[in-house]
Amino acid sequence: MAKEKLSLGESLVAEGVITAEQLKKAEEESKRSNQRLSKSLVRLGHVAEEDLVMFLSNKLSIPRIELGNYLIDPKIIELVPEALARKHELIPVLKIGNRLTCAMTDPWNVFALDEVRSKTNLVIEPAVATEAEIKKALNEYYGTKGSMEDLIKSIDEKGLGVEDGKEIDLKKLQGIVEEPVVIKLVNMIIMKAIKERASDIHIEPEEDSLKTRFRVDGMLHEISSPPKHLQSAIISRLKIMADLNIAERRIPQDGRFTIKMEGKQIDVRMSCVPTIYGENVVLRLLDAASAVLSLEDLGFSKDTLTKFDKLIHRPHGIILVTGPTGSGKTTTLYASLNKINTVEKNIITVEDPVEYKLPGIRQIQINNKVDLTFANGLRSILRQDPNVIMVGEMRDHETAEIAIQSALTGHLVFSTLHTNDAPGAVTRMIDMGVEPFLVSSSVIAVLAQRLVRTICPECKDKYTPTKEELKDLGVSSSEKTEFYRGKGCPKCMSTGYKGRIGIYELMTPDEKIRNAVISKSSTDEIRKLALASGMITLKEDGIRKIKEGLTTVEEVLRVTEEN
Repeated sequence: MAKEKLSLGESLVAEGVITAEQLKKAEEESKRSNQRLSKSLVRLGHVAEEDLVMFLSNKLSIPRIELGNYLIDPKIIELVPEALARKHELIPVLKIGNRLTCAMTDPWNVFALDEVRSKTNLVIEPAVATEAEIKKALNEYYGTKGSMEDLIKSIDEKGLGVEDGKEIDLKKLQGIVEEPVVIKLVNMIIMKAIKERASDIHIEPEEDSLKTRFRVDGMLHEISSPPKHLQSAIISRLKIMADLNIAERRIPQDGRFTIKMEGKQIDVRMSCVPTIYGENVVLRLLDAASAVLSLEDLGFSKDTLTKFDKLIHRPHGIILVTGPTGSGKTTTLYASLNKINTVEKNIITVEDPVEYKLPGIRQIQINNKVDLTFANGLRSILRQDPNVIMVGEMRDHETAEIAIQSALTGHLVFSTLHTNDAPGAVTRMIDMGVEPFLVSSSVIAVLAQRLVRTICPECKDKYTPTKEELKDLGVSSSEKTEFYRGKGCPKCMSTGYKGRIGIYELMTPDEKIRNAVISKSSTDEIRKLALASGMITLKEDGIRKIKEGLTTVEEVLRVTEEN
């Protein structure tokens, strides 16, 4: 037990990080300058700060937090007064239950831990960060209080030296993007988007304004936007976070970065394109923790799920998932792979981009710069002895043909296509130049899907549908039924919806459909045969979910009006 009570200096000597002589000099320096021992050790060059941070992390079995990757909720910051945080060089990062994690420069400081514990009435769990990270975070989070609207109001246009319509030179811009108020404003925009469950952030320059919109449950809505004169500063700050060139504003740029908030890791993909009023930015927010759902969570009806589950356990063949961009195809593929992922199977994917990391599955990222295309990646995969292959998208004849050959030689292949319905997928492959007999003999299932918003449970309300609504759905008006809708409440931002669920159309080609494919029948003819064999359409599955009280007439009609 005595060893556990060694001081920081004694522990560093005992572990051979510094010598006894170096410790003596650092202690003398610490007394003379009235600074912490750790600071004196670093200042004298006896130990590098990052090495000291990692030593503390390992010795005390506490996390090393890189604060630059974190977004901290203002409500967490309010738990620890600024004076106390600055006094002990610490910052609260995360609260779970009655436990508060604080990043500190000196987690060995039991007096600091006791004082914060006494002030907050919480159990304090220390973490360690560098002094520079802590000081930067203190200035960012304690520098300006209040909401995003308050922060925007507090920014003095003249103080930053930025005026509407005037170009900022690069040197000045580099200084502005490091201003705590600019950093905090950008952090607050991202934080607000995460809290509102947004999948995308759009920052859109107009002639006299800077519009900011969030995509929530598939629909865009505008939020309070920063003033136009902060456009360059905000976009440049985001570009720095994504490791992009802030001096280049004439060509599109793509980047990515990772942030952590409330214990969740969010991967952010950034796309930046020049427009006549400045650079337009779209940020895609990917929550790694909530990415891979089970098939049971996606919204499959019981009979469709039973059929699909049997298909994904087949030893070979092609399973296609179709639908427009943003219809949840990747989520379905990931859920399928997770379902069949066992130690006996070698599963390899080739994707563009790899959106989420799947444990136990080898994932390959497309890289056109080095000619790593879907087709080339797929050829390489076949030499890796796979049981299951996932090709992110069939974009061309070459990829489709290799995928088919893979299926015919004993592999189960998953892929996606952009078609409106399930029958359209087989004719699309033929249009790509694939021989009809190859399509017919390899495709074992096509799953078309859409995402519909689900009714907010907090303001869900029962009502009797009108004859017009029933007619639009193709439901008999003599059928007695009650539907549901959301009235709108603060929990759903007055939309009446919260969350999304899938509606599905599963086609499993039988002999008649295969013969129709070989004879190059039209999509309509194949659809008729599929319906005759028992296929449930997207709209019919949507009607089921309306009757179950999961979604509304408007939602189902919105996503199925073409079908």
